[in-house]
Amino acid sequence: MTVLGIETSCDETAVGIAVDGRKLLSNVVASSMDLHAKYGGVVPEIAARSHIEAILPVLEESMDQAKCTWQDIDALAVTYGAGLGGSLLIGVLAARTLAIAKHKPLYAINHVEAHLYVNFLTDISLPGYTPRNSQPAFPILGIIVSGGHSQLVLFRNHFGYTLLGQTQDDAIGEAFDKVAKIIGLPYPGGVNVSKLADHGNPQAFKLPKAKMPHKYDFSFSGLKTAVLRLSQQQVGADFTLPSGKLPGLLSDAQKADIAASFQRVGIETIVDKAVEASKEFHPASVIIGGGVAANGELRRQLAERLPTPENGGPTPIEYPDMKLCTDNGAMIATLGCYKASLHQPEADPYSLEIAPNLSM
Repeated sequence: MTVLGIETSCDETAVGIAVDGRKLLSNVVASSMDLHAKYGGVVPEIAARSHIEAILPVLEESMDQAKCTWQDIDALAVTYGAGLGGSLLIGVLAARTLAIAKHKPLYAINHVEAHLYVNFLTDISLPGYTPRNSQPAFPILGIIVSGGHSQLVLFRNHFGYTLLGQTQDDAIGEAFDKVAKIIGLPYPGGVNVSKLADHGNPQAFKLPKAKMPHKYDFSFSGLKTAVLRLSQQQVGADFTLPSGKLPGLLSDAQKADIAASFQRVGIETIVDKAVEASKEFHPASVIIGGGVAANGELRRQLAERLPTPENGGPTPIEYPDMKLCTDNGAMIATLGCYKASLHQPEADPYSLEIAPNLSM
């Protein structure tokens, strides 16, 4: 089963081709990040227009990379939510058109769920990739950490899962981006906060962790506000000082210590709940998905605290290749493979609509 996946939920135009949910033939991503950098974040209208320009060249390059013709493609898969409405629309319309014109079955993919599915890829011959050694075993504890989502999910099988908890406000990646703005780091904020944190003291400041009514839910808005108040305090000001003035008043050392302290507590918030869920549900494996899965502090804390074979525990944990953490077509194609092979309902190419607020 060879599936072509299209992903356009935010600012990446991506197409990947996967076989049987294990082998990756191609993964091509065109990002419009440079266009958004001067605005400090993704501008939906610019993202949508970029998808219009990029979708056909990316599609053609992915087919060439995979050495495939349309006769080789068994099905199409496309992200229909969650994401930016205008961006989703371009990918869905492209997939619907192709499904009709090429007479291929079409599968609608949940972007959040798909982030975890790159962990099922074990055969990648593309240069520069390091795939997992083996596929994860069920039951699986899935940790989704991205700019728009923070969730813990327990999978009993491919399409039988329980959402254990999720963020009730900001996602962890969104919090990283907002902290970056507070201390004056450029977009993309998450990567730059992590880089600066390497030069700071993670124990320099005590920051709060939210206490939630449901033990597996998250909240990062309070942590973000605490960083703002801490930054104002560090320059001898009170809450009336506009956040836009802070970058010019904070020293480099203060910025590094704030970044490191925030990263430690933000990641601990995720890992605390992952450890608790692992103890309660005893998963056979743990998988991570989303842009924040590339974060070195997250990987360090999980390796140190989860009961893995490396530290005498029973639960293996591996991570997706760094290039498969951010939005990509490979994750859409891989989940599409399982939808097709396990006889999940097809989408109607004449009526499939986008779902910007889709959740698991």
